[in-house]
Amino acid sequence: MTRLPLTPSQTVGPFFHDCLLRADSRFNSLASTSTEGVRIRVEGRVLDGDGAGVPDAVIETWQANHEGRYHHPADRRNPPSASSFHGFGRIGTDEAGRFAFLTIKPGAVPAPNGTSQAPHIVILVFARGLLNHLVTRMYFEGEASNVTDPVLMLVPEERRATLIARSSAGSPGGTESQTYTFDIILQGSEETVFFDLV
Repeated sequence: MTRLPLTPSQTVGPFFHDCLLRADSRFNSLASTSTEGVRIRVEGRVLDGDGAGVPDAVIETWQANHEGRYHHPADRRNPPSASSFHGFGRIGTDEAGRFAFLTIKPGAVPAPNGTSQAPHIVILVFARGLLNHLVTRMYFEGEASNVTDPVLMLVPEERRATLIARSSAGSPGGTESQTYTFDIILQGSEETVFFDLV
């Protein structure tokens, strides 16, 4: 069998931001009023190596529901009780590189070795100039299970803080009980840890 050569990767052009985002803001809120679980707000910035905001980045989020179950056929455990929660979102940054979305705090999910992973949100980053999207995780400050999470333990201790979202009070007048701040730094000494997935 003859194998065809792979098409080489190319940097993403300026068009992708508008093409990946929908005109409505539905993806900025992953949870509806009927979704079970603790509602949270996540806000942050996508920053380049000089600390400047990236104005046309897109982040995708993927997470389990409050019971630690994914809305996906590969999760063969009992069906999620909150069928209205799909766990997927897509958010664009503004002119200063800021983003924000509403969701619920995910539950712990099983790890391949039979233990549990700490609650986390998987984040993919698309930005102009990247050959391939970047993959990272956002963990939650103060979560006791962070110290035993098998993925987080693979990250050098001095770099783990780049994966931990900081907690603050809920937004004034909002329905979220907690706000988390998570900046994604693309380069430099404080670069967010990204995972090499093949």
